[in-house]
Amino acid sequence: MDIAGIRKEYRLQQLRESDVQYDPLLQFKNWFDEAITSKVNEPNAMTLSTVRPSGRPSSRIVLLKGVEQNGFVFYTNYDSDKGHQLEQQPFASLCFFWPELERQVRIEGKVRKVDADVSDAYFKSRPFSSRLGAWVSTQSQIIEGRETLEKKLAEVKALYPADVPRPAHWGGYVLIPDYIEFWQGRESRLHDRIAYTLKDTVNWEIARLAP
Repeated sequence: MDIAGIRKEYRLQQLRESDVQYDPLLQFKNWFDEAITSKVNEPNAMTLSTVRPSGRPSSRIVLLKGVEQNGFVFYTNYDSDKGHQLEQQPFASLCFFWPELERQVRIEGKVRKVDADVSDAYFKSRPFSSRLGAWVSTQSQIIEGRETLEKKLAEVKALYPADVPRPAHWGGYVLIPDYIEFWQGRESRLHDRIAYTLKDTVNWEIARLAP
């Protein structure tokens, strides 16, 4: 397979400074709405990158579950690798890629846990099986085999046959951005990149970056 020869020319759209909102969260919501309307596959899937104590980056795909006034919300096991990494180094980056629209969004900022009542409300909205799964999985830890999960699932089902409370080790985070970049693919690899950098608590500087 000629991996080096795999390429695509981007021609769908352009991104000008005059096209974007002053508030990058509003701009994100506009693009996110377009991704949903365009039936992009998994529009809320994003790469979450954290930092290990050694300084090495660590990345995985998680799902965006909210765009609040101050940031981007996702949920996970607090005892997972990413949970421990965020506890020690509370900064992270997110990356969305919507190939159907030839668009990418990069986000960087500080991360904190959401309030317990917010995590409770979201947990209750999850499917029953997903709530059980939050109790079953000791995320990121080594297990002997699939049978370990199935045995634990049976135990949790017996313990919570109807209502499943949120485990203390599971909940939400919000990434509060100080940098957001919108990328629109263009011909000849001369892509459009519009970056927002937070200058104080409310004001953003908008700049075009070289592709």
